[in-house]
Amino acid sequence: MRLVEFSWPVRVYYEDTDAGGIVYYANYLKFCERARTEWLRAAGVEQDVWLAQGIGFVVRHVALDLQAPARFNDTLTVTVEPKRIRRASIECQQQVFNAAGELLCVADVKAACVNLHTMKPVAIPGPILEVIGRGS
Repeated sequence: MRLVEFSWPVRVYYEDTDAGGIVYYANYLKFCERARTEWLRAAGVEQDVWLAQGIGFVVRHVALDLQAPARFNDTLTVTVEPKRIRRASIECQQQVFNAAGELLCVADVKAACVNLHTMKPVAIPGPILEVIGRGS
């Protein structure tokens, strides 16, 4: 299976903004997290099933490049583009666009697959790899 880009719509709520009415920078991380969850769900991966088995994904590294502000009530599109899938981790680039198509934020995210009891890395289960594809 080839790696493909996925997108998810997000609405900016009042709670997402600071006193100036622009999105507080940390909320871009939440938007990206939601999009990655929906990317997995669209691929048929329900994380609660794996959580019940003690397997989960945790963010190990993230880099944000904020390029323009989003504001209260904006509609955004958050993309997920898997760049590399390794034995125990997934690296994605995510982008956030406003309704006019302006790039607002770029996030490079590395998520590790871990045993939730030991918090040690484990191989991504085969059924997950089958549906999300393999990177180089």
